[in-house]
Amino acid sequence: MENPHATEISAAKTFNGLSKSRYWGILLLILTGGLIWNYFFPRPPAPFLKPFKVERKFVIMGTFANTVIYGRPELAEPAAAAVRAVFTRIETTCNIFDPASEISRLNATASATAFKCSPLLWNMFNSARRAYYLSDGAFDVTARPLMALWGFYQKRGDSLPTAAEIREARNRVGLSKVSFDDKNHTVKFTVPGMSVDFGGIAKGIAVQIAVRKIKAAGIRQAVIDLGGNMYCLGRPPAPKQFYTIGIRNPLDKNAVWATTALRDEAVATSGNYERYLTINGHHYTHIMNPATGQPVEDMLSVTVVTPDAGNADFLSTAVFIGGTGLAEKICRANPDTGIFIIRRKPDDKSGIETVKIGRFRDFKSRSAGK
Repeated sequence: MENPHATEISAAKTFNGLSKSRYWGILLLILTGGLIWNYFFPRPPAPFLKPFKVERKFVIMGTFANTVIYGRPELAEPAAAAVRAVFTRIETTCNIFDPASEISRLNATASATAFKCSPLLWNMFNSARRAYYLSDGAFDVTARPLMALWGFYQKRGDSLPTAAEIREARNRVGLSKVSFDDKNHTVKFTVPGMSVDFGGIAKGIAVQIAVRKIKAAGIRQAVIDLGGNMYCLGRPPAPKQFYTIGIRNPLDKNAVWATTALRDEAVATSGNYERYLTINGHHYTHIMNPATGQPVEDMLSVTVVTPDAGNADFLSTAVFIGGTGLAEKICRANPDTGIFIIRRKPDDKSGIETVKIGRFRDFKSRSAGK
């Protein structure tokens, strides 16, 4: 009897007219040939596609800003505008040279009556209070009377302040002399003639607020730089894994002392070369020690790497004043922070030494001047 499934079985043994064994043999030959060809004639690697980049450079808050944002155009363009808007808002609020600014109005009236702060200014005061106590008083936004006395706002000529003048100015310095009403967000000076200047923390706060803004807008790669207060968001464009940041040689503005790698971190440097006075041939940095009423001596620069740009800004100033003891305390409490100090040797003012404390990624010294 004829098998009714013979035709079906026969078809199952063939593929497009080829026997099953011959079909698999040809397929194996093709695959083998492809592997051999790829081995001897490999294709060049596909080039990395550069992401869309928006870069904006402008002058603001008395310094240069540079914003680089990577992402889709419909996200990157508005993000760059948002960064500038944040910087402008903080400049408008904290400009001590503008009599109409909020900080100028506070300085003019807070000795007589409690001043009601805007949400932005109140948050900045909270950051300044935290910085003051974290630094054991080394960072103090009320040091403005000392800055004015020494001539950092308006030059005083070739004379140094007298000891009596310094004592009088110090009587008007100290954040502990400011009365804060946490419920009503008011500030009152308890000593006549007090005033504040957020110059040592405002730029870092501005950068950190800007970072939060662009992250909320969907940006995952960016570099925001405001006068050396910098935040590197995410990874740099491929193939790099980290951003490489140079630490300036404080004795040579055209040279780099060291480099380190950053990703999702901030960096800030305070240096004696940024703002200074020369009186009778002597160099005086603008960074004031509120405990002595004198500009800091022998410290050349302090660089801080940490996850928050506001912290990086004030910590670099605080350690410039408080020295290695404060740096060690900060790094013990914050294992994600690194501090690099360049200073004159205590026993030989002509010599230079460096101190590296805490966490740095891929740190490399490039200076032969140590």
